[in-house]
Amino acid sequence: MPAPLTGIRVVDFSRVLAGPLCAQTLLELGAEVIKVEPPGGDLSRRAFPREAEISGYYAQQNAGKRNVSIDLNAPGAREVALRLCDRADVIVESFRPGTLPSFGLDYDTVAARNPRVVYASISGYGQHGAWRSRSAYAPTIQAETGITAITMDQFGAPGGRPRTDSLSHADVYSGLHAAIAVLAALDHRDRTGQGQYIDVAMAAVMLAIDERVHVDLSGQDLGAEVPILGATDCPFFAGPEGKTFVSPMSLVGSATFPFYLAAMRRSDLADDPRFRTPETRREHLDELHTIIQEWIWTFDDMASLDVQFDEAKIATGQLRTVGEFVGGQWAREWKATRSVPDRNGGQITVPGPPWHFSADGEPASPESADGEPSSPARVPARQGEHNDDVLRELGFDEDEIGSLRRLGALTEPSRGDGNGRDRASDPGRAHEEERGLAQADRHTVPRTHQGANSHEASPERS
Repeated sequence: MPAPLTGIRVVDFSRVLAGPLCAQTLLELGAEVIKVEPPGGDLSRRAFPREAEISGYYAQQNAGKRNVSIDLNAPGAREVALRLCDRADVIVESFRPGTLPSFGLDYDTVAARNPRVVYASISGYGQHGAWRSRSAYAPTIQAETGITAITMDQFGAPGGRPRTDSLSHADVYSGLHAAIAVLAALDHRDRTGQGQYIDVAMAAVMLAIDERVHVDLSGQDLGAEVPILGATDCPFFAGPEGKTFVSPMSLVGSATFPFYLAAMRRSDLADDPRFRTPETRREHLDELHTIIQEWIWTFDDMASLDVQFDEAKIATGQLRTVGEFVGGQWAREWKATRSVPDRNGGQITVPGPPWHFSADGEPASPESADGEPSSPARVPARQGEHNDDVLRELGFDEDEIGSLRRLGALTEPSRGDGNGRDRASDPGRAHEEERGLAQADRHTVPRTHQGANSHEASPERS
């Protein structure tokens, strides 16, 4: 059966994470995605770890996308970009607001030529307002929107040093929300024939995914009480077989403490002066934890403990590393990962799609019997690898393609480092690109298309 988005073409102008993840999600749903890279390449190509010439970071967000690399400052390159947009069902970009409009690639210009296009822009604070030109990355957005404060409040700051989260939640959630909006806009287009513009602000996304916003804005002082269903007070225990596990139920909260009493058959503890209120339970938390821990150790194994916990509606989750989880039975049965080529005879393990569609039958194996990738289309492309093929599809003849190449509009594929040019043989170019990226983060407004390297240097939300 064809995948749900078969026949949909996506042009992905984005780099690093939020935009690429949005486009990759659409690709996993069956869309064709053409990634457009500037001469300096996607910064994620330089990430570690690397397998041969391809970084795992780049492969995870881009394997399966076709790749065109153009310099929008060069003569003729803008026409290439416009023709790509003419044939697009969806355009995804995550540059600072004003960047693509400076090249004449704004929604109004594109939609005048292609009124059915769905054009999604992901930015830190949206396309309008006083903060539209602020540079934004996941850690800064998470700090601005209260996520970091919530994390620090729960875990503290070891050594007195504030620390942010190790995962880029703002990018990932923004990419997923953008994909959701794109799907809704495509449905709207199917019913009306009209495309539309989608403005996704990472800051708004982080408020939308914060399930405790109502708590922090209520103005209520809960004292020792914890918000019901909050994940901020989960106890850890040592299981009968020595493995650490976590429970989602707070020992302190009035709504959750009774679950433990039911599991242990210890209703008498409700009348214990140490445990009658959230305040007293917080004061005697170590003692309460010890009582439950010693009860846990009366079981021979985790399976028998889980039976009694499950009866009391308490879930458990063993503390594992990613490698331990992926190597386990569930992940293998679900086909939770897949292997993609590193372009040098090896493989890179990346996540598989998190859904199974009944029309597809049994989920495909992540690898064939000989260890090769099960889906040859899921290959991380070299920069500019599909320049000629895509330009021919857009109607450019060989002479025109040759002219664009001579004018510097196309970045030629190379095996040097996964980017279009081999930096090892061109150290001056490598220094220029690094300097351009560093300077980009200091700009509060994008350069115009007349400025040197403006397409390459305009920053994207990481």
